[in-house]
Amino acid sequence: MEFFLLKNSTAIVTGALGLIGRKHCEALAIAGANVIVADLNGDEAHQFAQQLPGGPHIGITLNVADKASVINARDLVLSRFETIDVLVNNAAINDRFENPLLAKELSAFENYPLEAFQQSLEVNITGVFLCAQVFGTVMAGQGRGSIINIASTYGLVGPDQSIYQNECGEQTFYKSAAYPVTKGAVVNFTRFLAAYWGNKGVRVNTLSPGGVENNQNEIFTQKYAAKTLLGRMAKADDYQGALVFLASEASAYMTGANLIVDGGWTAI
Repeated sequence: MEFFLLKNSTAIVTGALGLIGRKHCEALAIAGANVIVADLNGDEAHQFAQQLPGGPHIGITLNVADKASVINARDLVLSRFETIDVLVNNAAINDRFENPLLAKELSAFENYPLEAFQQSLEVNITGVFLCAQVFGTVMAGQGRGSIINIASTYGLVGPDQSIYQNECGEQTFYKSAAYPVTKGAVVNFTRFLAAYWGNKGVRVNTLSPGGVENNQNEIFTQKYAAKTLLGRMAKADDYQGALVFLASEASAYMTGANLIVDGGWTAI
């Protein structure tokens, strides 16, 4: 089990206050890492960091799409911990429509707002690029590090729009193009980084999770579960083992790979 330990490692998690982001932080802390909880809300990130086991952990304000913010975060982390050993590029936008009455109309590809698409590009792709560039350069200088880019099953396959229909077969909304497009880009960006920094001792892998149960309506949950081989949606903590594996020496000979943890969604 020593291969999975991250004692004295410094791990940064972006988008750390999201449902899965919090679980990523918990897993890394339990494995022994000093965790940097990075999110737009620095105060809440600090509060959450203090709740994690072990430590020391810190919470910081980070806008992944703003290079100055990323550089400031790098400098703060290095002043406190001296090294950066693990980066989890978790921050992402997944469309939410405030008015459910307009969700179907706005999410349809024919009507999908350009501004929404561009915002997803900024966070889901540019944000991953900037964090990898700024934090990964530190890793390359150290001669070691693990970058984990969080993608999705929708980075591998197209969305099944039928699971977003209600019990009457009416479409409630569509999964937009933005999320699959950006997550597909993340998968191949991982391969670029792995090839570019392999000789510097920096490993770069993708973790592609499936959908997480989070108070969705029963019809959706049943439809989603029926498409998986395990017959259920993921629990929020179902990705913790995979994350620690990719962050630790347990995956020392693994780079450029995409670890798919989706209950079998993409297996058939």
